[in-house]
Amino acid sequence: MFVLANFLMAIAKILNFALTIYMFIVIGRAIISWVNPDPYNAIVRFLYATTEPVLYNIRKRLPTSFGGFDFSPIIVIMAIYFFQIFVVESLLQFAVRLATG
Repeated sequence: MFVLANFLMAIAKILNFALTIYMFIVIGRAIISWVNPDPYNAIVRFLYATTEPVLYNIRKRLPTSFGGFDFSPIIVIMAIYFFQIFVVESLLQFAVRLATG
C-alpha cells in the first residue's frame, strides 16, 4: 500500500503547486487590470487567456462588480484556498493513513 500512498502524496503536492501557480496568475491578472496594458503583449495575452474562462464563468453566475470593482479574482483566490485546505490536505491525510496501515 505504500506505493499507492506515495502516489496520492505526489498527486496532492503537484495539485497544491498547480493551485498556487494559478493563484499567482490570477493575482497578476488583477494587478495588470489596474493599468491600461498593451493587449498585444505576450504576457498580457497569456494572463487573459489563462484566467478569463474562469473569471467569466464567475461573472456570469454572480454579480461580482460593485462600483466598478471586480470581485471575481477574490472569489477565485478563495476557491483556490478552499481546494488547498480541503482537497489537498484530505489527500495528504489519506496517503499518510494508507502508509501507516
